[in-house]
Amino acid sequence: MRVVIIGGGAGGLSTASNIRKYDKDADITVITRDKHVAYSPCAIPYVMCGEVESFDDIIMHTPEDYRDRNIKILTETEVEGVFPEKKTVTYRRGEEAGEIPYDVLVIATGGSPFIPPVEGVDLEGVFTIRSLTDGEKIAEWASKSKSAVVVGAGLIGLEMAYGLLRMGLEVTVTEMLPQIVPRSLDPDMAAIVQEYLEEKGIRVILGKALERITGDERVERVMVGDECIDADMVILATGVRPEKKLAEMAGCETGQWAVRVNERMQTSVPDIYAVGDCVEVHDAITGFRTQSPLGSAAVRQAKVAAKNIAGMDAVFRPVLNAMVSKIGELEFGSVGLTEVTALQNGIKVVSGKKRALTKARYYPGAERIDVKMICDLNGRIIGCQIVAKERVAERIDTMSLAISQGMTCAELAETEFSYAPPVSMVIDPIILAAEDACEKLKRVNNKKAE
Repeated sequence: MRVVIIGGGAGGLSTASNIRKYDKDADITVITRDKHVAYSPCAIPYVMCGEVESFDDIIMHTPEDYRDRNIKILTETEVEGVFPEKKTVTYRRGEEAGEIPYDVLVIATGGSPFIPPVEGVDLEGVFTIRSLTDGEKIAEWASKSKSAVVVGAGLIGLEMAYGLLRMGLEVTVTEMLPQIVPRSLDPDMAAIVQEYLEEKGIRVILGKALERITGDERVERVMVGDECIDADMVILATGVRPEKKLAEMAGCETGQWAVRVNERMQTSVPDIYAVGDCVEVHDAITGFRTQSPLGSAAVRQAKVAAKNIAGMDAVFRPVLNAMVSKIGELEFGSVGLTEVTALQNGIKVVSGKKRALTKARYYPGAERIDVKMICDLNGRIIGCQIVAKERVAERIDTMSLAISQGMTCAELAETEFSYAPPVSMVIDPIILAAEDACEKLKRVNNKKAE
C-alpha cells in the first residue's frame, strides 16, 4: 500500500507513525513545505520567554529519524496538484518537479495565518507566527527592538506578548473584540487574565481594530482605532484559516469552515483522508460542525485515520475543545461551551462560580483559583473555565471527562475527590462551583414553578 501524506505537522506525522505501527510494509511518503519536522509550534513562545533554552530543543525528531523507520520525508517541498482520477500528486522542490502515485492520500495541510487587509502588513518587522522558522525570525528581530504591538488577543497572541515582554520589549496587545481570549473564556474570566497581564506590564487595548501600519520600509508606527502607537515590530496573531485548496482541487467536499470528513476521517473522495486544522469536526454539545485547531485533536484524528487506513475500525468522537495555557505564573483553561457561546446557540444556562484556594488556606503557597461551571437548565454540565497559578490542567481534564459522560452539577457535587492540605482544599473548588450551579438552578426552577 502506497500512502502519501501532505503536511508535516502533528496531524500528518502522527498519521505516518501510526500507519507504520499497524502496517510494517506500507510505503509512506510525507511531503511538507516546512524546513523542520516534528517540532512543537505551541512551544515557540516559551523559547521566546526563556523557559525553553533554544528552538533546537523543541525539535523532537529529524527527517533522518523517520527514514530510519522507513518513512520518507520530503521537506521544503510544495504540492502543486492532486489528481484522484490518476491517484497521483505533483510536487516541486526547488528546481525539481515530480509526481508520486498513491493508493491512499492523507491531506494534513493545516492552516495559514490570516493577514488583515490593511496598509503596511508587508513592511519589514511585521510577522505572522505559525512555524519554527517564524519563531526564529521574530526572536532575531526582537533582540534588536524596543517595542512591539501584538495584534490579536487569542492564545498565541498573549503567549507571544509575554515572551516579548520577557525579552525586554515594551508590549501592547490589541484586540478588536471587547475581551481577550474570546474563543475560550467568558468576559468575567478573561478579565482575570487581563488583569494579570497588565500587572506584568503588558498594555491591552480592546474593542479597536488595526487600521494601518506605517513606516519607511520597516515598522515605525501602528494605528489602532484613533490611536497611533510607536513600535519596532508587529506580530499578527489574527487567527488561522484552514488550507483547503488542495482538497478542493481533488474534489473533496468542504463546508463553512474547512474540509468535511466523516467520523473515520474520510473525505467525500474515495481513498482520500484529511486530519488536523484543515478539517471540520462536530461539537459534542451542540452537534454542529466546528473547528478544533488544537494539536491534541490533530493527534487523535491521526490515530483514527491510521487505523482505518490499515484496515481497522475507529471513529473520531465529537470535540469539547479542551485547552489550557500558561503565561508567566498564571494558568487558564476551558472545556466545552462558554456562557456566551451557549447563549449564541440558543442554550439557556446557569453558571456556578467559586473563588477559592488551591491548597488548604493555612498551608504555605496556597494560591487563588477561580472556577466557572456552565450548566443547561436540566443541570447537565456543558462547560467549565478555570484560572489559577497551579493545577488548572488536571481540573480541566476532570471536567472534560465529566462533560463527556453527561454528568449533572448535582452528580458532580456528590462526587468523591481526594484531599491533602499541601495539594487541595478539603472540598475541591470544582465541587464548590458545582454546588453554586445547583443552588442557582434550584432558584430558576422555583421561579418557573411560580
